[in-house]
Formats: sequence, structure tokens, C-alpha cells
Amino acid sequence: MTPEGLVVLACPRAPKEAMDRLAASAVRHGMTVFARIDHAAAAKEAGMTLAPTEVLIFGNPKGGTPLMQAAQTLGIDLPLKALVWQDGAGKTWIGYNDLWWLARRHGVTGHEPMLDAMTKALETVSGEAC
Repeated sequence: MTPEGLVVLACPRAPKEAMDRLAASAVRHGMTVFARIDHAAAAKEAGMTLAPTEVLIFGNPKGGTPLMQAAQTLGIDLPLKALVWQDGAGKTWIGYNDLWWLARRHGVTGHEPMLDAMTKALETVSGEAC
């Protein structure tokens, strides 16, 4: 089951390769990578195991700032985030928040062109990752 507001894509690549490609694609498309969080590595440091699971935090203030000007609470969900993980069957997945769902969550209206552009950017970078 896919959680509400999450876009999930199957990816034929290994998780690390998918994440490397995702980060490179974001930069290539004019976005800044703010952080890359390796949850599996953190789990290992804590003496626990977790299948490959990484989060990429990235974005462009030209896209996110107008949305946060409309609803500052969107700052909890921006910049953009993408999760790459490997499931129990060894399959790689990429997930990210649906921007239209986030806009509804925070009551943002009147920014359809920006939401369309950001959605297309997310589709592009996630597609290039796989």
C-alpha cells in the first residue's frame, strides 16, 4: 500500500546507483542538494540493520519560496525530498511527496504553474535516476 500523498516508482537499478543518479540529475537540472541521509548507515552505527534506505533533500528556492510565501507551514515539507529504498525482495523504489497533495495539505491555491513545473522536475529527476 502506498501512503497518501506519496508517489512511488519501481527502479531497476541498485539503491546506491539510483540515489547517485537522482542527486546528479537534480544538480544537472539546476537544483541544490542540501543533504543526503543514509538511514542504513545510521542504523549500522546504532548496532541495528536496515535495508538500503536513503533520503535526498534538494530543491531550488525559486520554486519553493513562492509556495512558502503562500503558506509558511510548507517549510516543514520543503525543500523537496526523495526516498530510495530496497524492499525485502531486493527491489529498488523511489518515492517522493506529491506536490499537489502538499499544496492541499497546506491550503495553497493559485500556484498551479509553479506546482506543475515542480511536479515535472520531480518526474524528470526520478525518471533519470532509473
